[in-house]
Amino acid sequence: MGAEVAFDGFDFTPGAQVPLSGSAGQTAATFALASAAYRDNAVEEILKADNDWHKSTVKPGKIKLFAPNLGEAFARAVQDRMLGVGRKPLIQSFGTEPQVVVEHCLAANRIRRERDNWLSAVMVLCGLLFLPGLLVWLLVFQIRTQIAKREDKRASALATTLLVAVGALAVLFLIRMPFTGFWAWYARAAILLPVVGWLWAKQICERTAKDLRDRWDSLLSGGGIGAKIPEAVPGSPGETAAERLRQSLARLTAEQQSNSVFYAGPKGILGMGTRWGAWQLAEDLVARDADKEIHPFRSWDVIRSIHDQLRMLERGPLNTGGFPAPSIKHWVVTPIGENAKAVSRPAGTDVDAYTIKTHAIQDICNKQQFGSGDRHYLGVQWTLWDGQLIITMLITVTVLHETLRIEVTGHALGPVNPLFTTKPEAPTKEVAKAVKFWETRKVNLPLVTTDEVVRLTARAPFTWYPPFLNWLGGTLTLPEPFGLRHAWADQPWRHRFMADDALRAATPVLRVVHAAAIRVLEENGVNTEKFGTRSAFLSTAVQDPMPRKADLYDA
Repeated sequence: MGAEVAFDGFDFTPGAQVPLSGSAGQTAATFALASAAYRDNAVEEILKADNDWHKSTVKPGKIKLFAPNLGEAFARAVQDRMLGVGRKPLIQSFGTEPQVVVEHCLAANRIRRERDNWLSAVMVLCGLLFLPGLLVWLLVFQIRTQIAKREDKRASALATTLLVAVGALAVLFLIRMPFTGFWAWYARAAILLPVVGWLWAKQICERTAKDLRDRWDSLLSGGGIGAKIPEAVPGSPGETAAERLRQSLARLTAEQQSNSVFYAGPKGILGMGTRWGAWQLAEDLVARDADKEIHPFRSWDVIRSIHDQLRMLERGPLNTGGFPAPSIKHWVVTPIGENAKAVSRPAGTDVDAYTIKTHAIQDICNKQQFGSGDRHYLGVQWTLWDGQLIITMLITVTVLHETLRIEVTGHALGPVNPLFTTKPEAPTKEVAKAVKFWETRKVNLPLVTTDEVVRLTARAPFTWYPPFLNWLGGTLTLPEPFGLRHAWADQPWRHRFMADDALRAATPVLRVVHAAAIRVLEENGVNTEKFGTRSAFLSTAVQDPMPRKADLYDA
C-alpha cells in the first residue's frame, strides 16, 4: 500500500480512505439523485425524467418475472458506468457530488446483496430441492403477471382467480394423492415447501424494503444518511478489489474537478446547460495618440484582468445580500457533435489528473482563436438553490486582425426532475366502510406484494452473475455522454425565481467584464471611445428580460 499506484495518469499516493460525503449547502440535488438507488418504483418511471436532449433506454429482458425495479436498475447502471473497468469519460456534474451518489448506489447494492444471500438460501432449501413444485408455482405467477399487464380492468380479477384456482387444486392434490410411498411425501413437500419459502422470503423482503425506504426518505428530508461501503477500505495489502474500488472513487473525484468541458451544438455545454444569451463587444484597435503605437498585449492579459475583477462580484456598496461567492475558473472547451455518444478528454504532458495546466490554457487563449481546435473560456459560476440551479457566465476574448472581440454568454442548468424529489408513500387502497357503505376509507396494504416477493426470490440466485440476470430481466441504459446532473435536469425557466436569478446575473457580469477589458486597453494606449459606446449599448440590451435559444441559428 505504501508504493505509488498509477491509474490512467492519476496518482493515488494517499492511503486507503473513504471520501467524506456531502458539503454544506449544496446537497439537495445530490441527495435527490442518490435517493433513486433506494427506490422501488417501476424502472420505466425514469423515462419520464429524461429531458429533450438526453434519453435513457430500458431494454426488456426475456422473462418479465426477472425484470428489475427502478432502484435496482439505477444503482447497478450508475455503478457500472461510473466505476466500471475501461469506462468512457464522464461529464462533470456541477452542483452535485457524483461520488456521494455512487457511494449510495454501492450501499444500496450491498443491502440488496445481503437480502439476496438470504433469499438464495430460501430458494435452495424450499425451492431447488423441490424443483417440480417450484417450477409449477413460478409458471403460475408468470402467467398471472402476463394477464395483469393487460389494460382490461377485468385482468386483475382474472389473475387473482387463477392464483386461487391453482391454490385450490394444490390443496385437493395434497388431500387426494394419486400415489403412495416416498414420492407421495416428496410431492406433498414440493407443493407445500415453496409456499413456506414464500412466507419466509416475505419477511426478509419486508425488512429490507423498510430499510431502503427509510434511507430514501432520510435523503429527501435533509437527514443525509451516510452510505456505508466498507468494501472501499482495504484492510490489507492483498485486498486488490477494495484497492481498485478506492482508486475508481478517487478517479471519479479527479474527473469531476477537470477544467475540460464539451460543447455539443444545440445541447450547449454538457453539464452547464444550453446557452440562453450572448452579448458581443467587437471594435477596432486604434491608437489613442496618432503619433504613438499601441503597446503590444495579448488576449491573456485582458482575460487576467477580467479574472481579477470578477473576484469582486460578491462585494457591493450596499449591504443587501447580493451575490454569493462564485466559482471562477478557466475552461478549455472542446467541440463535439450534437449526437455524439462519447467524449475524449485531453491527455499528455499538459494534463495532470484530468486538469489542463495553466501554461497550456494560456497558449490556447492566445493562439487558438480561429479554425479547428479547443477554445478558452473564463467562467464565473454560481451553484444556487442547494445545487438545483447552476448559472454559468462564460467570457472569451479574441483578436483577429485589428478587431478585438469580447463575448459573454449565459448558460443555465435547472433543477433535477421531480421524479427524484418525491418521497416514499405507504401503499394504500380505498375501500367502502362497513356501515356507511357510500363512504370510503383508506387501508394500508403490505409494503411488499405477493408478486414482488416471488420476483425478488426468483432473481436472488442469479444476482451472483449480473450479465445473465440482465439478459433474463433487462437493463437500464443511461444517456450518453453521461453525467449525473445534466442527464435529468429540467429547464429553469418554468421556475419564476430561478429564471429571475439567471437573468439578473448577466448585467453585473457584463459590466464588470467590459470595465476590466477597457481598463487594459487604456493602459496599453488604445482609443476606448468606441468600446465605451458599444459597452453602454450592450448594458441596455442585456436588460431584455427574455431568455433565448442562442445555440439555435435560424439559417
